[in-house]
Amino acid sequence: MTYFLPSLMLLTLIAGIFSGYPVAFLLGGLSVLFMFLGDVPLASFSLVTNRVFGSVLENWILAAIPLFVFMGVMLDKSKIADSLLLELEKLFRGRAGGLGLAVIIIGLVMAASTGIIGASVVLMGTLALPLMLKRNYDKTVAIGTILGSGTLGILLPPSIMLVVFGDVMQVPVGDLFAATLIPGVMLAGFYVLYIIYNALFQPHKVPANKVTEALPVKGIVLRVLRDLIVPALLISSVLVSIVLGIATPTEGAAIGAGCALLLALAKRKLPMPALVDSLRSTACTTGMILFLAIGATAYSLVFKRLGGQSMIEDIVGSFGVSPYMVVLGIMVLIFVLGFFLEWIEISFLVLPLFTPVVAGLDFGDSFHSQADVLIWFAVLVAVNLQTSFLTPPFGYAVFYLKGIAPANISTVDIYKGVIPIVGMQLFGVLMIALFPAIVLWLPKAL
Repeated sequence: MTYFLPSLMLLTLIAGIFSGYPVAFLLGGLSVLFMFLGDVPLASFSLVTNRVFGSVLENWILAAIPLFVFMGVMLDKSKIADSLLLELEKLFRGRAGGLGLAVIIIGLVMAASTGIIGASVVLMGTLALPLMLKRNYDKTVAIGTILGSGTLGILLPPSIMLVVFGDVMQVPVGDLFAATLIPGVMLAGFYVLYIIYNALFQPHKVPANKVTEALPVKGIVLRVLRDLIVPALLISSVLVSIVLGIATPTEGAAIGAGCALLLALAKRKLPMPALVDSLRSTACTTGMILFLAIGATAYSLVFKRLGGQSMIEDIVGSFGVSPYMVVLGIMVLIFVLGFFLEWIEISFLVLPLFTPVVAGLDFGDSFHSQADVLIWFAVLVAVNLQTSFLTPPFGYAVFYLKGIAPANISTVDIYKGVIPIVGMQLFGVLMIALFPAIVLWLPKAL
């Protein structure tokens, strides 16, 4: 009976989540309820209030979230991907799988530009899906290619998720940005191999577009490079300033947001109604994230006060297995939670509970410091959480694509398309787990 209240608190949370009640309200309400049930002194309310203001509302790092969201919305409005896709499609014309490779390249560029999955998936679905279907691409291959490259937006910097991870896990955001670059490119490489495999062994699924006129390759390459200059400059202005320590994440986000706004104005893609809609979208997204952060902060404090942290440590210790098996168990749990929860909820619920556990594990000589362990663990979780956007029943990337897909694309078609993508993402988790240098080499090199 030692852990009756923290166990009941967890079970009540799970039941509330499945009831469909808003998670932010659920977290806040349960924290208040269990403070009374656990006979926690009322003076502890001041601790919760101080933590909410000090760790959330006055947090300088979290101020980067609305700036990155606004940057992504502005890039979506400026339509920088439209001409780039058309030029790349011309460059790969006459080659099986060429359009698929162009879509992956565009997805990679937009992921590193926006940092928002919704913007990337909707943009790629609107631009590329009708064109791929017109070129007689297999529906599942086209869908998988778009969703795979679109979900890179939550992993590659300037990812909002990495900003949240840095705050929750107390890890430098610049280190996380650097640590996810190689894994992100690795996943994009998997998607490229997927297209190449189909081009070699099932070319009818990724047919070549017939060449009807002689195309000056040199001219196309120059136009592609021209269209890449703007997003490349924008990405570098944000990433280089943060990763090299020239600017804080918030300052880098401000640079990116300002440049994206100027770009949209220069392209005359920002009438007043669009600007108002962009500001409203930014405010709503930021409010949702911060509200969850407030509720999760209160819930976490009360849960630990009732002995929840000790309960989790005892459960992990009772396994009597290697540290890697403990991490494997956490990864399986996060993967399952991804079927039902958004990454924001998982981040604020799971990371505060398991980060101290992982930090205390003995991995021997595999890591040089506790900071290395936390960076490695954070990237494992980040790649794992990509799958939460694709797995049923609440895969939000699936819903984004379904909302803008042609009528002949069913939800079943979309889920068939994501199966190989989820498999590749899980293989990426395995590769990172077995070879931590994939994550740790670049932060150390910088």
